[in-house]
Amino acid sequence: MVVGLIIACEVGFWVLLAAGLAVRYLLQRRRTGAALLLCEPVLELVLFAVTAVELRNGAEPGWEHGLAALYIGFTVAYGPYTIRRLDGYAAHRLAGGPRPPGPPRHGMARAAHEGRLWLRTVLAAAVACALLEGAVRYVGDGATESLRGFQWTALRAAAIHGVIALTYLLWPKRAPAGEPEPGRRVTKD
Repeated sequence: MVVGLIIACEVGFWVLLAAGLAVRYLLQRRRTGAALLLCEPVLELVLFAVTAVELRNGAEPGWEHGLAALYIGFTVAYGPYTIRRLDGYAAHRLAGGPRPPGPPRHGMARAAHEGRLWLRTVLAAAVACALLEGAVRYVGDGATESLRGFQWTALRAAAIHGVIALTYLLWPKRAPAGEPEPGRRVTKD
């Protein structure tokens, strides 16, 4: 049941996002569109509640409960970022707004961007680990190895992303010849 609900939450996220942006920009109902976008956290609350009820009713903690915690953590950390980025693209495409800037491609600006994304991954892992720890304590003396395993999965994902982000800092990609690096002044001779 939890796996189906995770899939439904993911589909619901994109449906609410598309509906919110369409109402906001195509129908020009900014408040109604914002209200639809603000309904998205309700999906995670429903997933959390159903998972807790399932565990309370004696379900054996399994990989699906760990996956639910990872999904909630990822959505908490990356959901607002995704919504903000897509809102900028919708404003550009549907309302004639300015084209949103993409992420920096070179130098220390790219390293800083990757560092901020890594901090989101750390937040996702922290939320997932906290939810999983709550589930372990909630279940008590049961078979909680799978939940502990998902805690390690979350921490490994944050560590791997940290190593990748660090590579951008240690070996920053240089801008192609003739293209100035962001943040560096171009002087004319």
